[in-house]
Amino acid sequence: MNLKHFYPVILTLAAVSALSLVAQQSSTPIAASAKTSATHKQAAQSQDEGQRVFEQHCSRCHNAPDGFSPRISGTVVRHMRVRASLSKHDEEALLRFFNP
Repeated sequence: MNLKHFYPVILTLAAVSALSLVAQQSSTPIAASAKTSATHKQAAQSQDEGQRVFEQHCSRCHNAPDGFSPRISGTVVRHMRVRASLSKHDEEALLRFFNP
């Protein structure tokens, strides 16, 4: 067989592999930024949910705290969960609200 028949095949394979490499490299940053954006949206939603729980239940007797350490906020929320009849979901939302 003559080599002139293999050149178009080789060029086509090289072009396809180069295009797939470029497509893969360009899609990676977009996927990473989309994942980061989704994570930020989830954090904002859980923060809003924790604030909603605080305003519904805790603000009747307490002002919003300036800040708790994670250890202290865990203890406080566990104790107040029983007194305020909070669900486990509400407890977790409050913990995320106190410690973003």
